[in-house]
Amino acid sequence: MGSSPEPQFFNIINDELRGASDHHQVTDPRTEEPLWPCPVATTQDFEDAVTAARNAFPAWSKSTVAERQAVLVKLAEGLKENRQELEEIVMKETGKTALMAQIEIDACINQCMYYTRVSLADEVQFEDDKQKIIATHIPLGVVAAICPWNFPLILSSIKVFSSIVTGNCVIVKPSPFTPYCVLKWVELARGILPPGVFQALNGGADLGAAMTSHPGIDKISFTGTIATGKKVMAACAKTLKKVTLELAGNDAAVVTADIDIPTVAAKVATGGFFNAGQMCVATKRVYVHGSIYDEFLDALVKEVEKGYTIQEDATTPGVFGPLDNKMQYDVVKGMLEDCRQHGYKIRTGGKVREKGFWLEPTVVEKPSEDAPLVKEEQFGPILPVMSWSDEDDVIKRANLANAGLGASVYCRDLANAERIARRLEAGSVFINQSERPNPVAYFSGFKDSGFGGEMGKQGLLSYCYTQSLHIAKA
Repeated sequence: MGSSPEPQFFNIINDELRGASDHHQVTDPRTEEPLWPCPVATTQDFEDAVTAARNAFPAWSKSTVAERQAVLVKLAEGLKENRQELEEIVMKETGKTALMAQIEIDACINQCMYYTRVSLADEVQFEDDKQKIIATHIPLGVVAAICPWNFPLILSSIKVFSSIVTGNCVIVKPSPFTPYCVLKWVELARGILPPGVFQALNGGADLGAAMTSHPGIDKISFTGTIATGKKVMAACAKTLKKVTLELAGNDAAVVTADIDIPTVAAKVATGGFFNAGQMCVATKRVYVHGSIYDEFLDALVKEVEKGYTIQEDATTPGVFGPLDNKMQYDVVKGMLEDCRQHGYKIRTGGKVREKGFWLEPTVVEKPSEDAPLVKEEQFGPILPVMSWSDEDDVIKRANLANAGLGASVYCRDLANAERIARRLEAGSVFINQSERPNPVAYFSGFKDSGFGGEMGKQGLLSYCYTQSLHIAKA
């Protein structure tokens, strides 16, 4: 980070900075060089954070929506004021380009400002001459936000903003692969909220497990893998915690025969290779109508080679960087090797670097439906492109059990596009556009892709009890 002093990082408990005797370091995905020491929270740190949150909750839960929204405005202002520092940290720990880091901070600010305008108001559910029934929304208590590494700031801030505007306290646990920017954000936000309302702890799977089992935590909001999500849900059942799970999405794109090929090829390239494919709703599988398959594939390859080259210099405009961490890098390399072993044609890309977690944007032609690249979510820059001719068949192929988070349809006939979209078993379906969650839209997964959801006005309901007040008029 240039000649500026090396940043320091802390756990934030009750608005106080707390170091630790135990530290870990994250590897820079671009260079594989170690980054900064990061304190690992102890069991006592966690207990202290829960105590602080429980102490803060009674007063904070009685705050008005207007007071909470005023706090969100201040949090958005803090993000704007500190965006350069946060962007530089995001770039270092994730390997993102400068443009991707800017997009991440902008998304946090937009999500924050959305909830300054939208909240859960009391609602008259029924009224006649004898009674009125009002629905009101009561905060749950203490939320633990267990967050992923691909978009560490936006995917934690969604949980934070939702908790705060509904009157909850929140403890954030960033991914151990990307702890720095989240810890720094919470540090910089001190003083905006009452102590104990907004805290952060760095740790691994043991800390996450402690959160799911602790009786002082009222809700877990988790974003991560299906396997871990199932463990989280099972652990939460023991204390009947509320739980929201946003899990993997092996998202299919269905391309019909009537599209404008160059335009759609560009959009599919964006869907597949934005952030090097490390996005929960990224295009993971492409199904192209057989009558245009060869022409479309040529156009897609041309688009990928033009717009998604490896960028050694993170400040160069673009959205393609390395894989975030070695674990995911090895997963994607394994899928690539499987394609080679089975003789699937690699139309572009496929090369790796000796240093850093770099994999060229890769397009694979017509792998088997049984290939790991098709059956499992790759979460990286390697895109399988298959063909279809029968609509019922392609819908069946698209609707895998692990594919219920997002999907996309490209079709010139909008009525037909919507009809196909309604047949796809996914929480978010994008028509004639690459996949981008929107703050106003409820975001949830079908089947193995999740439990409950977040974002939009509806997403706030999972952070509250709904209480029905039955009022007699006599």
